Amino acid sequence: MIDKTVCELFAGVGGFRLGLEKSSKDWNTVWANQWEPGKKQQHAYDCYCSHFGKKDIHVNEDIASIDKSGIPNHNLLVGGFPCQDYSVARTGAKGIDGVKGVLWWEIRNILEIKRPPYVLLENVDRLLKSPAKQRGRDFGVMLTCFNDLGYDVEWRVINAADYGFAQRRRRTFIFAYSRKTTYAKKLLSSNAQCIINTNGFFANSFPILPTDSISTVKLSYNDLKDISDNFTYNFENTGYMSNGQIFTCTSTAVYMQPIPIGTILEKNVDDKYYLGDNLEKWMYLKGSKKINRTSKSGHNYMFSEGPIAFPDPIDRPARTMLTSESSLNRSTHVIEDPTTHQLRLLTPLEAERIQGFKDNWTNTGMPEKFRYFCMGNALVVGLVEVMGKTLDKIFSEEQVCNLSECDEMKAI
Repeated sequence: MIDKTVCELFAGVGGFRLGLEKSSKDWNTVWANQWEPGKKQQHAYDCYCSHFGKKDIHVNEDIASIDKSGIPNHNLLVGGFPCQDYSVARTGAKGIDGVKGVLWWEIRNILEIKRPPYVLLENVDRLLKSPAKQRGRDFGVMLTCFNDLGYDVEWRVINAADYGFAQRRRRTFIFAYSRKTTYAKKLLSSNAQCIINTNGFFANSFPILPTDSISTVKLSYNDLKDISDNFTYNFENTGYMSNGQIFTCTSTAVYMQPIPIGTILEKNVDDKYYLGDNLEKWMYLKGSKKINRTSKSGHNYMFSEGPIAFPDPIDRPARTMLTSESSLNRSTHVIEDPTTHQLRLLTPLEAERIQGFKDNWTNTGMPEKFRYFCMGNALVVGLVEVMGKTLDKIFSEEQVCNLSECDEMKAI
């Protein structure tokens, strides 16, 4: 087997690392990066270091300014990165460049230089459909980058609540692997339907109901600029790409009963979390509405939105938690405390439990508002724990010689 060495990008407060280490004690994070632009106080970085230590391997710098060749060799690259505009442009003698500041290109640069055999990434579910004017282009650009660098890819949009967790949070997970790996060679004996339904990484981690309705298309392009300008495709919530051949379908989870938020609530909550009697603004924000608006171009239109349950039912999992949690806005959770029967906000500790972190994980000196912000940015730790167990099996079957056959595989 190969060493279970990890590089964690956009590390936040350590959700990927915590999930992997809960799955197995053998995972060894050799380098991590966390940088919050425009912030004098780097609270997430400090929180990460308070739990994992080793500040010398956890770098608090803008990833764009870091020499990628100086990053230690690793066999698994992980990270949750923002959904951005992945279009590219020709730049004369410099060839083709991505839009400055888009973090995907930093990931790609690391892949090109370090060539880790395995990659696990997380993004919002709308990644597969963006941008609205050229559906599927952004994910097509990413798949093209992987394909050019010698990786095959599996992906799945996962709703954490479908697999027994306490939040209805839908996120796109991407698992890429070098075609030189034992895992990739093993899958050559399976067709796309088997990989999607039973044999692949996500099928083994999060079972789905069998499907045979799979669409396919071949990536055909002159260069990355060609994909950026012309590619469009209806990516579904599940898929697989091998050597540029894309297979995708709509899958349905083998449902597991989720955790209702009522089971993870604190008792004897401080009075500051209660809303009191002035509820008019909350009722307006949570209610349905139709509002006449005018666009920047002068076009008049009707803005409308449906109601959100007020208060949130505590016999169901939480809605998707956002970075604005606890502030006066439509997306903030409001519950009826089961002991006092009064309306209140979730506490920071309850927010941590919803994401699967240990109690008071973010209680490391940061302002309370930022504790909510960190949880809104985080991923569901339990999902990574499940995937970590699948990765553990994959790594146990990986042969070092298979990777060292290729000079490009620099991570071993």
